[in-house]
Amino acid sequence: MVDVRGVHKSYGPLEVLRGVDLRVGAGEVTVVLGPSGSGKSTLLRAVNHLEKIDRGFVAIDGELIGYRRSGDRLHELKEREILRQRSRIGFVFQSFNLFPHLTVRQNVAEAPLSAQRRPREEVEELTAELLDRVGLRDKADAYPRQLSGGQQQRVAIARALALRPKVILFDEPTSALDPELVGEVLEVMRDLARSGTTMIVVTHEIGFAREVADTVVFLDEGLIVEQGPPAQVLDAPRHERTRAFLGKVL
Repeated sequence: MVDVRGVHKSYGPLEVLRGVDLRVGAGEVTVVLGPSGSGKSTLLRAVNHLEKIDRGFVAIDGELIGYRRSGDRLHELKEREILRQRSRIGFVFQSFNLFPHLTVRQNVAEAPLSAQRRPREEVEELTAELLDRVGLRDKADAYPRQLSGGQQQRVAIARALALRPKVILFDEPTSALDPELVGEVLEVMRDLARSGTTMIVVTHEIGFAREVADTVVFLDEGLIVEQGPPAQVLDAPRHERTRAFLGKVL
């Protein structure tokens, strides 16, 4: 479903991604671990072309993201086409990024109505189903400022699901939450994993990775140092850098 090949990204002289290769199958959950500054968020943002990569490519379900191929060269798509592609890629940010002037119901419905131009009746029905799924149907007419951080993040997940995405990207979705609110968000994510949603999750929640991930990736200094099943990467890491990192976070 997701194919990342030889991806490089630099900001001036700073090389943030140094040739990343990553494949995620349909219905799989990949958890990306790594220290701050390792390139985790940049990798996620490259997947939906929020970051333009310098070399390599990203494809989702066989379609190049952000570019079209002409011979042996890649040419960036027009913004309209890029937005069309993004409308099939869910993204859940650290800081929720809800529209403060819209209600919960309107936040979830906005993208299907405006970006995908789906019928209003269909979107209203879907919005109710999704809010029920994340346990917030009773908050449909509330505004983000009236919600806890955990509730806001659950709305953000419902908003991502409303796009009917091929994959959902999570960028440290619990890092901005009080510890007591983390569990409610992780439970929604566990439900998504059980339902076969394709997910790439950047997180420091090792317990979640151990329980839910099909593959755990350890990224350091812009390179994938180690990847494999949770039992291998988390319990018997082969690389010294992975062992050092886990020794600090476990």
